[in-house]
Formats: sequence, structure tokens, C-alpha cells
Amino acid sequence: MPSVLITGASRGIGRAAALAFAKAGWWVAANYNRAQAEALSLVSEIKATGGTAIAIQCDISNHDACAAMVRKAEDAFGHIDALVNNAGISCDMMFTDTSPHIWRHTFAVNVDGAYNCCRAVLDGMIYRKSGAIVNVSSIWGVTGASCEVAYSASKAAIIGLTKALAKELGPSGIRVNCVAPGVIDTDMNHNLTPDDIAELKDETPLCRIGTPEEAAEAILFLASEKSSFITGAVLGVNGGLVI
Repeated sequence: MPSVLITGASRGIGRAAALAFAKAGWWVAANYNRAQAEALSLVSEIKATGGTAIAIQCDISNHDACAAMVRKAEDAFGHIDALVNNAGISCDMMFTDTSPHIWRHTFAVNVDGAYNCCRAVLDGMIYRKSGAIVNVSSIWGVTGASCEVAYSASKAAIIGLTKALAKELGPSGIRVNCVAPGVIDTDMNHNLTPDDIAELKDETPLCRIGTPEEAAEAILFLASEKSSFITGAVLGVNGGLVI
């Protein structure tokens, strides 16, 4: 069976992705940092439907911890066929209020985390000349967002990472793609007011916000053989908010 490591899998898009991969027959290594109860509940749900899953705790901003996490997944499944760099944090504040610590922490999780996980899985993928990496950016990584400069900049970096790494790893048979979700109904967007949500719906051609499951299906597609001739792509799952 193919196996996938998904970071930030305890809730939101990561959780939906874990369930989608499991339903498609993948073995799932579900990473979490602090949300142990949610991660274990996810694993139980997957196992209850006949799937195979493990939960692995790791702070992805820690390079050595990521290497240890990948070793655990490889010990459990033999190898990792796909990596989904989903874990991330938001930073909703004026740029002039963004301290150096907040800026650095945002990049440590959102960018360094993806770097750490890619470095950890690539030895095995390059050796097998096979693999897929799907990075989760954001619509704000494409357009930028006022009062979210640190977050937007970090997600723009993920798009650059995706495109450059796709060129470098293509000869090794490894595909690297990116999903850039728009406004999705997750905890990260629960700070938005009903008026904010209504305004965003009005601005979106499909007249609604997205679901974690819709983003998850895009991730699964880019990791699967159905997208075998796609690499370096940035797939916008945003209801047409950015066209």
C-alpha cells in the first residue's frame, strides 16, 4: 500500500486529508504537535473503517525532530510515498506590531517546517526515484493580505519552494506541487466575524467558503498517480476568489 506523512493532521485540512488518503487506501502517518487527543481520535477513526494509521508527535520547526518523525514513519510503513506539508500557523496583526520573535516563529513553522520535512523524506524518495510532495500554501501567499504580512510572506515562500524543488527533483522521479486554499472553514479562520465571512462569500464567484474536505481532495489528487505528469503546479482551491 502507498504511505503518506501528513503534518498538522489533527484538525482542519490536515485531518480531512488524512481521512481522504485513508479512504483511498493509503497508510497514514498523522503528525501533530500538541493536539494529542485529536490525533489519536483521528487514528481510531481511520482504523475503525479498516484503514492503517499512526500518530507521531513532532514540532516541525525542529530539524532533528523531523528526522526522527520520518524514521518512525518509515519503520512503521517501510517507506514514505508522499509527504503533505500542511502544518502551519497564522499571524493576524499589523506589520508594525509584528515583533522579530513573531516573524521568526511564523517562518520557523510555516517555512522551516516544510524544509525540515522535505529534507527528512528526500533521501528515501531519491533512492527509490519515486515520490510526491504536496505543500499547502494559501491564497494570501499568491495575493498577499493586509494585516497578515508575516503569514502571507511565509506562504509565498512555500510557493517558491515548490516551484524550485520541482525543477530540482524532477529528474529523480519526484513530483512537488502546491495547494493554495482560499477561505476554508477551519479553526484558523474562526477569528473572522460573520460580517467578514459574508463579505468574502460575496466576493467569491461560487458565493461560499470552502470546506476542509474540498482542499483535502485537491491534496490527494496531487499526491496520487492521477496527477503523474503534474509538477511545480500551484492549485488554487478558492472558489474563484482569485482568478
